[in-house]
This record gives sequence, structure tokens and C-alpha cells, in this order.
Amino acid sequence: MRNIALFLTYEGTAYHGWQVQKNDVTIGQTMEEAAARIVGHPVKMTGCGRTDAGVHARRYVANFRTTSTIPVERLPYAMNTHLPEDIVVTDAMEVHEDFNAIGSCVRKEYTYLIYNSRIRDPFYVNRAWFYPKHLDETIMQKAASAFVGTHDFAAVRSVGTDVKSTVRTVYYYDVVRKGDLIELKVCANGFLYNMARAMAGTVVYAAEGKIKPEEIGALLEAGNRTAAGPTVPPGGLYMTKLWYDDGKVSFHVG
Repeated sequence: MRNIALFLTYEGTAYHGWQVQKNDVTIGQTMEEAAARIVGHPVKMTGCGRTDAGVHARRYVANFRTTSTIPVERLPYAMNTHLPEDIVVTDAMEVHEDFNAIGSCVRKEYTYLIYNSRIRDPFYVNRAWFYPKHLDETIMQKAASAFVGTHDFAAVRSVGTDVKSTVRTVYYYDVVRKGDLIELKVCANGFLYNMARAMAGTVVYAAEGKIKPEEIGALLEAGNRTAAGPTVPPGGLYMTKLWYDDGKVSFHVG
């Protein structure tokens, strides 16, 4: 039995996230169906993260097991002939039997895009959050920096997925303005349900003057979700980088 890692990118507007669901079209289901047609048997695809409905991925890793002998270098082309245009497999490689796309991943980076202009740009619909009131990226960076470190992030997650611990480590959270586009890049060893979007909402809250950047530390300690900012829309969120290291294989994607 071979273990195959697939590297892909997708525009997630038309999908109900990654996780396979009974009544909604998902990235995972679409990938499994395409792979099954190629290898000739049912496929269980493991993704590197449960991205929400409408969320995108510049970089994403999934793995599956197969008895097929199809050469690994032929898999991207074969997959893409059976996938819709908004999902593209860019590469594939054979990995050791214990490799797991989510379990072997040690760090992830998400990027949230805000289109900060008085006039809406139709080309950013479902790809960035349109926010017409000017945002001060200096204040946003001060707020973002307060999340860096090891904290209990219960205050910036949505209830919906049971986890053993809500403690995570954020390695960096950078705010960069490029014209009307503001990029919020956050890297952590793991993300809770809606954590990246709630953090972005809290950073915007600070720019709006609804919370001071220096109050975010106390907010995290209190674990009060209602004191933090809103969960911003999913269309601005992208998975952008992944780091792998499980003792047998080590690589960086993105």
C-alpha cells in the first residue's frame, strides 16, 4: 500500500470547506471522487486542516493510500483532468506509511485579506473582506503582536469542535498594507475553530477603537469570547504556508 501526498491550491467559494459532509459539496469529497476514478478503488483523503466554507488555500496538503501503481509524477495531471477548475493539484510525492497531512504538520500560516477602500472592487468579491472605513495598519499591528506567544485562545474561537486544549503558540502575526489591500499573516502550531477569523476581527476592533491593543492580553486570560472582535467573513481567508516535520520527513510548502 502506497501513501501519496498531494499538494493543491483551491478557490473555496463554491465549497462547504474541506471536511466530507453528507449534504454539502466539499473540497475533500471532490478530491476523493477524482482520486477514486484514477486509482480504481475508494479513497479516503486526509487534509491538513478543516478549512471552513468559503475559505481558500494557496497551499494545501492532503494524503491518501492506494494499491495503484500509477507513477507519482503522473498524478497531478491525472487528478486535474477529473477536478473542477477551482481546485488544482500542483505536485505529488510518495511519503512514508506513517505520514499524515494533518498530524505531521507542525506549523501553519493563514493570510486574511481586507480590501480597505471607499469603493468596492468586484474582483475581490469572495476573495477579500470589503471594509470601506479607513483602517490604521499601525494600530492593527500593535493588536496583532499581542497574540504572539503561547496563550489560551478560547476567547477567539467558535464553539463547534471538541479539542483537548485551547492553548496554542502563535509564532508571528504581521500586518502589511499594499495600497488598498491589507494582509494579516498569522503563523501558529495549530488553529482552533474560527480562530484566525476571530483574531482578524479583534485586530479590526482595535483599529475601530473598540478595544485597546494593550487590553488583548487580559482578554485572552479571561477567555471571554464576547469581549473579542467578530468572526470576519470567510472569503478573505487563505491557507498560505505549511511546515512539516514528523521525524522521518521535513519540508516547507509555500
